[in-house]
Amino acid sequence: MSEMTLPYAPAEEHAATSYLDEGHTVLSWLLTTDHKRIAILYAVSITFFFFIGGIAIGLVRLELISPTGWFMTSDEYNRAFSIHGIIMVWFFLVPSIPATMGNFVLPMMIGAPDVAFPRLNLLSWYLYLIGASFTVYVLLSGGVDTGWTFYPPFSSNYSHSSVIPAAIGVFVVGFSSIATGVNFMATIHLLRAPGMTWFRLPLFAWSMYVVSMVMVLATPVLAMSLLLICAERLFGLPIFDASVGGDPVLFQHLFWFYSHPAVYIMILPAMGVVSEVFACFARKRVFGYAFMVYALLVIGVVGFMVWGHHMFVAGQSPLANLIFSFLSFIVAVPSAIKVFNWTATLYRGQIGFEAPMLYALGFLGLFTIGGLTGLFLASVPIDIATTDSYFVVAHFHTIMVGGTVSAFMAGIHYWWPKVTGRRYHEFAAQLAAITMFLGFNLTFIPQFIMGWLGMPRRYHFYPDVFQVWHVLSSGGAAMLAVAYLLPLAYLGWSLFKGDRAGDNPWGATGLEWQTPSPPPKQNFLRPPRVTSAPYQYHDAGRTREEGEQAPIAGQEGAR
Repeated sequence: MSEMTLPYAPAEEHAATSYLDEGHTVLSWLLTTDHKRIAILYAVSITFFFFIGGIAIGLVRLELISPTGWFMTSDEYNRAFSIHGIIMVWFFLVPSIPATMGNFVLPMMIGAPDVAFPRLNLLSWYLYLIGASFTVYVLLSGGVDTGWTFYPPFSSNYSHSSVIPAAIGVFVVGFSSIATGVNFMATIHLLRAPGMTWFRLPLFAWSMYVVSMVMVLATPVLAMSLLLICAERLFGLPIFDASVGGDPVLFQHLFWFYSHPAVYIMILPAMGVVSEVFACFARKRVFGYAFMVYALLVIGVVGFMVWGHHMFVAGQSPLANLIFSFLSFIVAVPSAIKVFNWTATLYRGQIGFEAPMLYALGFLGLFTIGGLTGLFLASVPIDIATTDSYFVVAHFHTIMVGGTVSAFMAGIHYWWPKVTGRRYHEFAAQLAAITMFLGFNLTFIPQFIMGWLGMPRRYHFYPDVFQVWHVLSSGGAAMLAVAYLLPLAYLGWSLFKGDRAGDNPWGATGLEWQTPSPPPKQNFLRPPRVTSAPYQYHDAGRTREEGEQAPIAGQEGAR
């Protein structure tokens, strides 16, 4: 079979230098078009904002230890939870996995030398920074008090905080998401290695493809709704103000038409990450690969049809409530398929409990809890009873934060040896994974209970009967802080003192593991050719014998 030529120079003419050696100046990083370096730039940026958002909610949890508060005014409390939500949703959760692991791993997974549009990739990071600069301005100017949802008429007519800079920051970072989505779709369509058919794509690549479609189609609606808020606030246009003929419910329709698909922007990449991790550490092929692909596609499509379940108490007709309730139950079906298939993948596997697997198992538990409580909220009577309570807060965080962050950490630990060429301290990583899972449940199970008992969210003061639950929740938040700080310590240590990882320390089968660690700038020394389906691990979960070469997806030219 003749060698197929890909759009980059093949073979040994390239020196096998690491991408980290392609320039050491600040300018070489700020002007890079290497997808791997851009992924690291994103990782540094979102980590910074993750801790800013974490500090904000840490102050909130400290304040809620006392039923009457003890160091914040009610206005300061509103601003703290608002900036927490805005930063965590749009500056961490949405870009977390696509912009970091997606950027770094996706081209290598499909045998490409880079993304389709490297300069657009760099531009997307600069757009993120521009949007983030508006958020920094909001922090320095006193904050915003509208909550992360910017609901009018408060946001458009009555708030005296920095609403417009906050909205502009989210507006700009939306274009970063769109640029990333366009780039990933083009990359998967145009730059797959010879033999990499659609049903030979790893599930992480499929998740990036589906989430890219959602980002490209949904994000403009968010941008439009935020522009309308700014227009009404600046020019007094009668768009959402009911007193002059506007309709505040219109904003909710526009906002949730984006923001419910945004749930899947956060969770679909997480599903892709844990699929890779489960297959590797169970030493088994993913059970029902085709069903997993179709489940991703169905989630992406039906996710656009369920936004109205956020509005059961907003004045919708009973018929609309019934339809959105039904569709919300329907979208749970492909999610359940994925849970069952992951469980079947683990069944009779030779499971290793390394840190990536512990984080992935934590994802499975939290995603299941969040999904089951989502069924409660899909039921109109229960949703009406629990709307704007801590039950909703706990459900949202269990899915979005617990699920997404667990998968994010699983991916960081799984691909860390490939990114850096170093191994981290395994026991410290396992301790962090267990601490995170326990801390998360200690934080949010009390909130489920409080919400079921009637504790409303966003309240600064609360009845004494709820204090014990708030104290437990704040204790869990302290555990989470430890679990998030530990990886900074041991991953930072590994950069200088960690053992050399080798090219494929996990014995994984993906194309990204058939390159040197860290990879060269062009990813592969020769163009790879894919000859088999993904996840070619041993049958029945048997581990590799000592010294035996792991089966690989690209048998020709990967190195």
